[in-house]
Parts: sequence; C-alpha cells; structure tokens
Amino acid sequence: MISRLIRDEAVVLRTQPLGEADRIITLLTRRHGKVRASARGVRRTASRFGARLEPFQRVDLQLRRGRSLDVIAQAVTITGYSSRIAEDYDRFTAATAVAETAERLSDEGIDSSNDFYLLVLSALAAIADSSRPPMLLLDSFLLRATASAGWTPQLRTCATCGADGPHVAYDVAAGGVVCSECRRPGAVGVRPRVIEHMIFLLAGDWENVLDSDDRTQNQAAALIASTLTWHLERGIRALHYVERYQRGPQ
Repeated sequence: MISRLIRDEAVVLRTQPLGEADRIITLLTRRHGKVRASARGVRRTASRFGARLEPFQRVDLQLRRGRSLDVIAQAVTITGYSSRIAEDYDRFTAATAVAETAERLSDEGIDSSNDFYLLVLSALAAIADSSRPPMLLLDSFLLRATASAGWTPQLRTCATCGADGPHVAYDVAAGGVVCSECRRPGAVGVRPRVIEHMIFLLAGDWENVLDSDDRTQNQAAALIASTLTWHLERGIRALHYVERYQRGPQ
C-alpha cells in the first residue's frame, strides 16, 4: 500500500526523544490542525533536519501519514524564530507558554482553523522580533486564544444580567465582570483600570496597553490565566516559569 504524503506549513510546538536517534515533533499546521510526527535520525549530528525542527520554527513540511504517528519526510525552514527566542529568558518562557496553550486548545478540539494558526504564528513572531515586552505579548495571546476558543470574557457588561459597566468584580465561572447585585462569593474585586487594560489587550491597542502600570498588568494577567485555566480545567504548566505569574497579582 502506497503511503499518503501531505504538504503543509507548520509551527513546531514541542519535541521529545524517541529511542536513541529519533524525536517526536508536535506541530501546529496551517490546514491539518495539531500533528504528532516522528523525525527519524534527527538527534544524530549528521541529520539533515537538525535545527529545522526545534521549537518555535516555522517550516514547510512533507508528512507521510501513519496509523498512529506520522513521519516527517521533508522539512524546510520558512522562518527561524528559535534562536532569537532562546537568546532571552523572558522571550523563551513566553513563547513556551504560547506553544503549550496552542497544544492544549488543539487537544480540546477547540480550533484548528487557519485563523488560530495565524494567531499562534503572529504571537511567536512578535515575541521573537518585537520591541514590546514579551509578557504583554503573552497576555494578549492568552486572551485572544481564549476568545478564539469561544470563551471571550464579558468586559463591558455584567456577565449575568447584562447591565452596563464599569463593574468592580470579576467572576471567572460567570464569564467576566459582574455587577454588585449579581456578585457571588468567589468573585474577585477588580479596579476598572484592570478591565480597561484587558479590553486594550484584546483589541490590540498597544498604545494604551504600554501605558498601563505594573500593578494593572499583573492583576490583568492573573485574571486572564484564571479564565483560561477554568475553561481548560487545569493550568498551563509553562506559566509557572513566567516571572509575572511567579509573583502573582500585586
């Protein structure tokens, strides 16, 4: 039986050893969603794939479809983000959190569309190349990824009754800000400036995002992470290595 070859563009999300010389490569592809494939002999120094299949690389792939695991037949680098991201710890941890989030959302069957692929790709490109702080780029990605999954938090009106804001409490389970009448035990008190910052992150209004103070940024990041964690039912492990999330809200 002739094996089926497919060609697609992809971003490398994660790698793990397989045997003595191979690796399993987890990729987010443009047209086929998340794919796990073996890269044979890639750990040998003479491998023709080598650095092309490191995390955060954007590649043009040929995959040979298998029953349980695809096989990478060819990989050509389109854009090499890996080396630039690895040069800086904040960039590396932010990019790692982006990659894990993309994988987790794909596991949930949330979104394998071209738009989601472009969202992940643009986040990694910005972390690699942008002068904007990696932590803010991560916050923006996490919020947009949450929205892409259909879980956009209500930020302007009460998530329970629809009353116009601004409101001063955030209820993750309810789906966003809540008014004083709808506020339940467990809702978090929040300053209007924090909610405004989240609105700016979601809209990509970087002038206002960059104008926010550290306290506002940290509190917004905590709400964004809590929202994503609630929907996924467990947290993103890579966030434990991100300095902002190690400190927690201030």
